[in-house]
Amino acid sequence: MAAFKAAVITEGFMRVIPMAALAVSLSAVAAFAGDPVGTYSVSGSNPGGGGAYTGTATVEKTGGIYKVTWDVAGTHSEGTGLGDSRFLGVSYRTGNNTGLALYSPEGNDWVGVWTYAGGTEVGKEKWTRR
Repeated sequence: MAAFKAAVITEGFMRVIPMAALAVSLSAVAAFAGDPVGTYSVSGSNPGGGGAYTGTATVEKTGGIYKVTWDVAGTHSEGTGLGDSRFLGVSYRTGNNTGLALYSPEGNDWVGVWTYAGGTEVGKEKWTRR
């Protein structure tokens, strides 16, 4: 009888393990999809049709804000962002220029628009998660 109970308990436990693993992995995917923290390949276009560019972007959480760094065509830019799983707004500096970028999630990636301070047109940018 003890062997039968052990077999039933083991069989039930073996059914629970895959279900628990699936639940954990699904919750991790859901959290990952809305969180902007990560490293991205960047593709974009400059305001006013000023040409396309590529590079990388890194988003880090620092307290209640985000630190965003871009490396595009040999230029390093840094920004400070606010947001959540629905949006990310970033004020940035590149050289002597400052500007604003606004992003929204698109699956695991982020898409947005940006402009320089005093600008009259917007550029477009997509971050593809690495």
